[in-house]
Amino acid sequence: MVMDADVLIIGAGPSGSLAACMLADLGCRAVMLEREQFPRFSIGESLLPQCMAFMEQAGVLDVVAAEGFQPKDGAAFSLDGRLTEFDFSQKFTPGWGTTYQVPRAHFDKVLADAAEARGVPIHYRHTILAADFSIPGAARLTTGDASGSQRDWRAPFVLDASGFGRVLPRLLDLETPSSLPPRQALFTHIEDRITCGDYDRNKILIAIHPHHHEIWYWLIPFSNGRSSLGVVVPQGFLDGRPGEPLAVLRELAMEEPRLRELLPEARFDTPAGTLGGYSANCRQLFGQGYALLGNAGEFLDPVFSSGVTIAMKSASLAVPLVARTLSGEPVDWLEDYERPLRQGIDVFKSYVTAWYEGGFQRIIFEEHQLASVKSMICSILAGFAWDESNPFTQRCDKRLEALAQLCPGL
Repeated sequence: MVMDADVLIIGAGPSGSLAACMLADLGCRAVMLEREQFPRFSIGESLLPQCMAFMEQAGVLDVVAAEGFQPKDGAAFSLDGRLTEFDFSQKFTPGWGTTYQVPRAHFDKVLADAAEARGVPIHYRHTILAADFSIPGAARLTTGDASGSQRDWRAPFVLDASGFGRVLPRLLDLETPSSLPPRQALFTHIEDRITCGDYDRNKILIAIHPHHHEIWYWLIPFSNGRSSLGVVVPQGFLDGRPGEPLAVLRELAMEEPRLRELLPEARFDTPAGTLGGYSANCRQLFGQGYALLGNAGEFLDPVFSSGVTIAMKSASLAVPLVARTLSGEPVDWLEDYERPLRQGIDVFKSYVTAWYEGGFQRIIFEEHQLASVKSMICSILAGFAWDESNPFTQRCDKRLEALAQLCPGL
């Protein structure tokens, strides 16, 4: 049976492109099948320092650094006039303390181009219509292209890096309900025109609504004078609210004191997008002839920008196992892929849950936090959720609950 590649990769986002680069470096033939035409818009624009190690591993860090993206060295949090910051250079875990804030349309295209430069073909505007893994070692994907033509592709292995498209979970009925309550995001890009002297463009700003603490905002500055602005609300909160989405977003942003201070002259010149019910889970992250990368397997919440980090971590874990599988070696995908990946996902999930329940918000704004504790939490915010030497990656729920009880209410 003729094979089109050693590995078919569904999606050319960060996890797919990094996997393609690493597979090419190992001598594996990969082909990428992407539904959209790049560049295309995507959220998830504030990277975490942990991403730098994965890009370094994939050999793409130099091309990313050459693009002049906005440096990022920490995170700022705002609540009703109170401001606190985390400096990633002060984190507990060794490793990268800086990263970038990136317009994803440009960033993803840079990574995809890097994969093509390694010899990996990318077939844009190819939608996956069907998947068949019934024949061991000969997975089949059926695609439809922009002209309406269909084609079958065969390879011994498939990596699903389709992100929110969640191709294989949908086709193979792998999806399970998320344990996180449904929420909705409303977002846009603006010309920010920020002139405040105390504003640090090297940090993402996460602001909390002064009256509804389950509602929060992101402000992610780029290097070109523009920013990504978004708000996350409970599902249904915006139902019946009058006005176009962009006007609603601007109105909500002006209800938060720090954003009102920063953005009085901002130009809201781009239509707002919406994304709802985005939290997702799967029964399993691998199966006969396939593995799920990043958001295709599980997505939590945008609050701590963990999505791209999890995506890149999944590619880093999966690629060596794929190479071993192709060479005929036995691979324990549960022990060597799913459990290690979920270990970090579960850490992030604990912090997301504690954020919305209010305990982690109290911890964030505690003025008398021990420096050692703050540095451990800073490591989580920097993406180092797989550092088992950090006490705050262990028994997270109980540790966060106990720490929050020592912090005053907001």
